[in-house]
Amino acid sequence: MQKRKLGNKLEVSALGLGCMGMSFSYGVVHDEQEMISLIRAAVDRGITFFDTAEVYGPYTNEVLVGKALAPVREKVVIATKFGFNITPDGKPGSHGLNSRPEHIKEACEGSLKRLQISVIDLYYQHRVDPEVPIEEVAGAVKDLIREGKVKHFGLSEAGVQTIRRAHAVLPVTALQSEYSLWWRKPEAEVLPTLEELGIGMVPYSPLGRGFLTGKMDENTELGSGDFRSTLPRFSPEARKANKAIVDLLGAIAKRKNATPAQIALAWLLAQKPWIVPIPGTTKLSRLEENIGAVAIELTADDLREIDAAASKIKVEGNRYPEHLEKMTGR
Repeated sequence: MQKRKLGNKLEVSALGLGCMGMSFSYGVVHDEQEMISLIRAAVDRGITFFDTAEVYGPYTNEVLVGKALAPVREKVVIATKFGFNITPDGKPGSHGLNSRPEHIKEACEGSLKRLQISVIDLYYQHRVDPEVPIEEVAGAVKDLIREGKVKHFGLSEAGVQTIRRAHAVLPVTALQSEYSLWWRKPEAEVLPTLEELGIGMVPYSPLGRGFLTGKMDENTELGSGDFRSTLPRFSPEARKANKAIVDLLGAIAKRKNATPAQIALAWLLAQKPWIVPIPGTTKLSRLEENIGAVAIELTADDLREIDAAASKIKVEGNRYPEHLEKMTGR
């Protein structure tokens, strides 16, 4: 497995593993032992970067990741996130934001226990809290780094001004935000800012929450517990319209003897050497398919062709409902 550096200092595998879907968001809670085996299979295949958050479950995903990685702790980089009040119902979007410094420190202690670790390798603010100046957030994480409880500071879905203000207090190692062939907004302002400041990019949903794999269409049934059923981009009409982007990936994949998912990931990897996607999966076959993307070389001509074709496709549907979209880009 190739390695990449986030923030010029945190070395991780070129592809990470997003663990959220193993216990949260997609309507199915998977067998714990099977998911532990899958995470360990990822380690065996060279993946060293694992992503979770306290709100996934809530809490259960951190417990799972902690159990899975305990025997190989020294080989891996574990990222988790803070920034929500956890409410008893555990429904997506029902938790209010809370990045007060005292809450961050409490959240850190909980995550350390659940993950069975003494230090969090990369600690992200999950969403920017408009009630708390980002300087105070960065200051709280700086204290945790000084205490040896955190190694690196990250932000998630933050806007350019927030990134700059945070970075001035405490160097930001990575920004985690959605980025893929069907969500390219970060290219306008965010990616140039990250390049200027030497901050890594960790794209979540690099396969469009499964849509870019080519395994979904307008007839795919999404269960009521599946988070995607609440997203405008996953309405049957939007999925039908957005098939054009999957067809584009399929055409390139055929030529490269690859799959649409592999082309989607290879495209992201080709954008910048400091981009590390974190596709999630619950299946060993998909894990291996995703890892195969690292070996795929897209030439400058390939990338120009993809860009030219993608620029003619209008992706339909907002990526989040309004109340969740308001939490991004602050």
